[in-house]
Amino acid sequence: MNRILIIEDELSMRLGLRFTLEDAGYDVCVAETGEQGMDIISREVFDVIVTDFRLPGYNGIEILEKVKEISPSTCVIVITAFAEIENAVKAIKLGAFDYIQKPLDPSKLIEMIDRFLSGTHKSNKSTCCDAGKQPSSGNFGILGQSRAVGRIFDFISASAKSDSSVMIFGESGTGKELVANAIHLMSKRCDSNIIKINSASIPEELLEAELCGYEKGAFTGAFQQKKGKLELAHEGTFFFDEIGDMPFNMQTKLLRIIENKSFERLGGNKEIYIDTRFVFATRMNISELISAGRFREDLFYRINVLTISLPPLRDRREDILTIAEHYATEFSKKLGKSVPDFSEEFKEFLSGYDFPGNIRELKHLMENIITFCDGGTVFVRNIPSDILNRHDRTVDTVGNSQLDYNIKEIEKSTILDALNRFLWRKSEAAKYLGISRATLWRKMKELGIERA
Repeated sequence: MNRILIIEDELSMRLGLRFTLEDAGYDVCVAETGEQGMDIISREVFDVIVTDFRLPGYNGIEILEKVKEISPSTCVIVITAFAEIENAVKAIKLGAFDYIQKPLDPSKLIEMIDRFLSGTHKSNKSTCCDAGKQPSSGNFGILGQSRAVGRIFDFISASAKSDSSVMIFGESGTGKELVANAIHLMSKRCDSNIIKINSASIPEELLEAELCGYEKGAFTGAFQQKKGKLELAHEGTFFFDEIGDMPFNMQTKLLRIIENKSFERLGGNKEIYIDTRFVFATRMNISELISAGRFREDLFYRINVLTISLPPLRDRREDILTIAEHYATEFSKKLGKSVPDFSEEFKEFLSGYDFPGNIRELKHLMENIITFCDGGTVFVRNIPSDILNRHDRTVDTVGNSQLDYNIKEIEKSTILDALNRFLWRKSEAAKYLGISRATLWRKMKELGIERA
């Protein structure tokens, strides 16, 4: 089933288009503002995006440019008013598939979409589906120019040539979903859907129905048959986010589905076979979950084929300033402001702060600063107080750790001097130090002091 995103601020048109396209057999997602649309585009992949030109937040041209940056194969159709033909022409020059004027004729829009999906787009998709083609830094929304980012792109390029399961490890906010998107878009499966599910966000009792679908009458409220997400991912990619949170009972069923490439809908007895590439991600330590009896070891070995651990932002600090400047430009453009300069003190803060929320935290920080900053330069005083306080606590902790280390080194040196002075006669050394012999023994053990 082809996926379509509608970005339209007028409620009646948005709902009308949604119902019309769903009746035509499409899987439809909607956004009310340009900002919502941008957020969805950065997280999900669509075959077609239909966007109004004039929107709150980003306009149609900005949305088109973003789509072409992260998903060149996606069809973009721009909705324009009669007086905006020049804008429509500009959109076509920038890569839009077509435009449609208001008042909008739904049948004409469906004809455009069908024309794109029937084959006109195939040549355009070659830029995306050239499996293994080496991307440049910044593609697919992955920002940075460090060696770590280069290794991520190398992994994406190699993984795209394979159909093996992928396991992406990384803290929250490190870009695991972006990597999954990139692998799909560079693979031979990019003409089909990438379907996503977050194992932590769906209650256990609903997860199987969400994955496998159900037949009419399978349970109270099942008034019609519904295909599951696995079925929608046929010939495409299925992305399991936060697989470490999957309930243990469901892990057994997932293992069987992966091994057999088939499943049954709830309430059904027909085996449904799928040709799907699986990508998994987690913020957790799966080995610890296995030891705790919370994750099946056989499932882990089944899915842990091609693996990558995404580094936290604190481990690639050379990318922080580049990413901050990127988001400063993006949010300034959105708010109609000039892009501010960064003061030296602000740059020092960026390079010294650990960003426990990783890239997501940095993005939100820049959005906050650009929203409230009135001047042409960003200073440390523009940083929200909660982040400054967190940074101060981190610095204090590091300082205390260094102090503890120094004290222990002094203590060790003092004890060694006393032991050597009295030829390692511990009773005399303890008396000299003013401590009991038992205390001396304990200190020697703690500090790793042994006679050579």
